[in-house]
Amino acid sequence: MKFAFYPGCVSRGGCPELYPSAKAVCQKLGLDLVELTGASCTGAGILQEKNLLLGDTLNARTFAMAEKLGLPIMTICSTCQGVMSQANKRLQDDAQYKAKINGFLAEEGLEYKGNVVIKHLLWIIVEDYGIERLKPLVVQPLTGMKIAPFYGCYIVRPSWALGFDENGGRQTSLERVIEALGAEAVDFSGKTRCCGFPILTINERNSVSMVAKHTIEAKDLGADVMVTPCPLCHLNLDGYQPKAAAMSHREIDLPILHLPQMIALALGVDHKTTGLSRHIVSLKRLVEKVGVRA
Repeated sequence: MKFAFYPGCVSRGGCPELYPSAKAVCQKLGLDLVELTGASCTGAGILQEKNLLLGDTLNARTFAMAEKLGLPIMTICSTCQGVMSQANKRLQDDAQYKAKINGFLAEEGLEYKGNVVIKHLLWIIVEDYGIERLKPLVVQPLTGMKIAPFYGCYIVRPSWALGFDENGGRQTSLERVIEALGAEAVDFSGKTRCCGFPILTINERNSVSMVAKHTIEAKDLGADVMVTPCPLCHLNLDGYQPKAAAMSHREIDLPILHLPQMIALALGVDHKTTGLSRHIVSLKRLVEKVGVRA
């Protein structure tokens, strides 16, 4: 399987451990990636609030680049997935709008015909690669580990743009991957709620309170670790967990894994490649539990 790889901004910036982890996992799975090195940011939903036309034009440009390659797009960021999916739906539903945007793209010799498929690595593993093909690749089962899935916002809402009607399994995709790696999925009410990152700069107290609520709930239900397919969620849940603990007047100490890091751990990828030592909340006890050092 071959994909136009869209790593997004955060995997090369705020969470640089995500990029090599995703690449290593894809290599193990035999996924062929053609990186869209000239693509721009999706706008992260923030740009769209100010200038929807500009945001959709930037995304249409990326779609046209992938379409020119004849490849579906693979993302590793829930926010990128959500924003791109919404932009693609608007373009596919409105021929005049798409034609207007193609007028801007023509300056670069690009045209978006409306045929691109955009999929997060999580969905590719579950829907295209297959859970049953993943299981035999596990060389270091996460047996005995309890993992709380944290989807966040953009990979579950709005469902009309994310293909949930056609792909009902997406609602439990994280749990299925967790269980395929030998771990136990810990269900908790906050798994599809906001992590607090979008309001961090305007209301840090409420944002940190959300981090506390989600991590404490998962911890109290027995989770050893939390995993997320969204690097922005990771930034908040990991980076602001010490403040969340101080605000709550209790220890939390719940490590937060990127989805590719969790898979890489089970597939035996060198922890130095996946950057397990870069996290704010230490993963040392977690990785020692499955027989490696961080």
